[in-house]
Amino acid sequence: MTQPIDIISGALKDIGALEAGETPSPEAAQDALIMMNGMIDQWSNESMMVTYKTEIVFPITPGQIQYTIGPGGTIGSKFTGSITGNVLTVTSIQSGAITLGQTLTGTGISNGTTIVAFGTGAGTNVTEVGTYILNIPQTVSSTSINGYYQRPLAIQSSFVRINTNSNGTPIVNGGLDYPVAVLNLENYEMIGLKTLSGPWPKAMYYQPSDPLGNIYVWPNPSQGEMHIFADTLFTRYSTINDNIVLPQGFELCLRWCLAERLMPMYGKASPTQIAMITKFAADSKATLKRTNMRPLQASVFSDALLVGRQKDAGWILTGGFLR
Repeated sequence: MTQPIDIISGALKDIGALEAGETPSPEAAQDALIMMNGMIDQWSNESMMVTYKTEIVFPITPGQIQYTIGPGGTIGSKFTGSITGNVLTVTSIQSGAITLGQTLTGTGISNGTTIVAFGTGAGTNVTEVGTYILNIPQTVSSTSINGYYQRPLAIQSSFVRINTNSNGTPIVNGGLDYPVAVLNLENYEMIGLKTLSGPWPKAMYYQPSDPLGNIYVWPNPSQGEMHIFADTLFTRYSTINDNIVLPQGFELCLRWCLAERLMPMYGKASPTQIAMITKFAADSKATLKRTNMRPLQASVFSDALLVGRQKDAGWILTGGFLR
């Protein structure tokens, strides 16, 4: 499995700072790790570098319009589970929802442990016991585990799932999903009565404050399960020996781009090397962006399923008038 030290060593060899078979000094490796983490943070701000969007799921608390997201925020999960290798086995869920991208904390759990894939935990809802795949192999006996999301840079889209009817009975064949508008600050400020009560959220505003982001929903809901989509953040590495899990093509791109960033620090690259590394770094990023920006295939539905405008119970908030 690849580690940051492997990419750092390769990048230094590419610019002629190391010979074949040599390893960087601890000081040089640490400097390169800092540079690599800074570059990874920058990639998180480049939408086309992101391979998928994180689905953030949390249950609505009746009467609550503000939620926090990030380490220690109100959005997350608490459950009981154990870890063998890279497999998390969840035996019970106390609160929240377990989804991809969550970072786990608890007794004996390695720093930076995140859920990267579903095992048997993938089911008809987001509160499934079962297995999940982690990025870091380890052994942890059954314990209480907390899962939290990284603070997103921005929210792209959202919907709310309603699982019960107005009389409290479960909806047959699962819940119904209604779109939730993502407002900017100016539009959110125009809402006169932000504590207006309603059946479920029709709109939301995200304030990307640090270290915890704030999510505001409107109107003041009585039920619902929020599903919010945000660009996935690339993981920073704590040490040069962390295990790296990246999609195909990202490892070599990371190496060439790091080499490009390290060239001024060492000044050992010849004009030919500079031109080659600059081209390889640009080409590798362009290739990944072309893959990630591939347009989605348009869906085709029967005319009988199409309506002139979205219809749901939200008309009771506007009186039926167009906004």
